Amino acid sequence: MYGPEITISVMKIAIIGVFSFLIAFLVTPTLAYFLYKYKLWKKRVKDKAIDGSDISYFKKFHSDREVKIPRLGGLLIWTTVFFLSFFFYLLSLFSDAFWVEELNFLSREQTWLPLFTLVAASLVGLVDDLLQVLDISKISFFRKWERFAYIAGGLSLRYRLAMVLIIGAVGAWWFFFKLDQSAIFIPGLGDLDLGLFYIPFFIIVMIAVYSGGIIDGIDGLSGGAFAAIFTAYATIAIFQGQIDLAAFCLAIVGSVLAFLWFNIPPARFYMSETGVLGLTTTLTVVAFLTNAVAVLPIIGFLLVLASGSVILQLLSKKIRGKKLLLAAPLHHHFEAKGWPQYKVTMRFWIIGVVVAIIGVIVHLLS
Repeated sequence: MYGPEITISVMKIAIIGVFSFLIAFLVTPTLAYFLYKYKLWKKRVKDKAIDGSDISYFKKFHSDREVKIPRLGGLLIWTTVFFLSFFFYLLSLFSDAFWVEELNFLSREQTWLPLFTLVAASLVGLVDDLLQVLDISKISFFRKWERFAYIAGGLSLRYRLAMVLIIGAVGAWWFFFKLDQSAIFIPGLGDLDLGLFYIPFFIIVMIAVYSGGIIDGIDGLSGGAFAAIFTAYATIAIFQGQIDLAAFCLAIVGSVLAFLWFNIPPARFYMSETGVLGLTTTLTVVAFLTNAVAVLPIIGFLLVLASGSVILQLLSKKIRGKKLLLAAPLHHHFEAKGWPQYKVTMRFWIIGVVVAIIGVIVHLLS
């Protein structure tokens, strides 16, 4: 791309991001009113941490907020992106105006798959959230199917992982058989052809990224992390000439920033599973579409830090018989040490932005 073409592309991406922020920002008061009116929050506080340990520290700092702050905040993010995608697409069908056509970022080659992933995974997360906020123990239909969920606790982990696996399998099949992708780019080494192993590798990466979703544990933390990550991949997509994909990523960033505006500590509502599941699975697809999956552990370092700290905690308890951290994930460790939430959040944000920049540089200079 050269001259005017670059300018038009950058303007398109920026405008989509701004539109996404404004729409989500304007919709948020209505969404918040709805969530509070129907008391869509957890009906009980969890009694065990992810690593199975005592969470008296968690109850001390979070118990009141767990049962008084609504979930389902992720609705704001994926519905905004979905609306924008089809709004400009439908507008382009009825108008020949230059600017209308330029703002349409729904394309078969670049955005169909990530948009499908975002919506499908977010709907699964929505079901999980509804099972947590509704008193389904009083509904006979759900009592018959209780083995599929923990009452007031949402879908069990194995069923959520099964859904991620299915979404990952569909994505892997599409990349391998429809897009003829079987190689990943390794910075400094070039393309590494995985052959048929590309399919299980894709699924493993998606599950690994989803595991990092446990970063959604402190007010504003996950919002800042995902904003930095998707901005990084938007930058990579721009340099690759994937303008529609870059616009899609900025649409996510815009809606996440609007979400973050209302969730700077103290949070008005939580992103929860309908946000985390959609964003993590979509991030995997975007990383493969940009062929920048090798730098995903760098750009998404905060997700690695969250899931990795839990794994290390479990291994330490298994092998050494004692905990490595006061609590896992790592952000709760610092909270248990006495750090206020805003300090944990803002320092993690700084780390997230720095590693995102490093990841982009590593990929683009290779």
